[in-house]
Amino acid sequence: MAVAIRLSRGGAKKRPYYRIVVSDSRSARDGKYLEQIGTYNPMLPKDSGERVKLNEDRARHWLSVGAQPSDRVHRFLDAAGILERAARNNPKKGEPGEAAKERAEEKAAKIAEAEEAKKATEEEAKTAAEAPAEEAAAEEAPAEEAAAEEAPANEAAENKGE
Repeated sequence: MAVAIRLSRGGAKKRPYYRIVVSDSRSARDGKYLEQIGTYNPMLPKDSGERVKLNEDRARHWLSVGAQPSDRVHRFLDAAGILERAARNNPKKGEPGEAAKERAEEKAAKIAEAEEAKKATEEEAKTAAEAPAEEAAAEEAPAEEAAAEEAPANEAAENKGE
């Protein structure tokens, strides 16, 4: 007979309360069990001592005779220091699906296009601002040259006047 240590649900609708029981693995979840070795009340805070109550001696006994704990009960036993539980690693769990990946790629492409357009408008504005400045500088240069040419003539006229 395969023996399992698992949870048996009780309590009202949307107010769960579980018994930690040892039962034949082929029996129903809430059906007949061999022994109740603890309780679990998920409605209590996680740091509460009343959340999980476990008779450690009976749990050790049933594990020694070959009872297999369910995943949740295995977590309880690990927290109590009765049975080691290897950490599981599922790297694909947090990976987005194909549709989400496609949406992310489209969004990245739109952002890249917007940045390129922004850079192009900034460059156009910069070149437009530089062009009038260059034209103004080009207009000022002949005026300065003309003033420079007039200055020696003025000096010469002043010297003649002396």
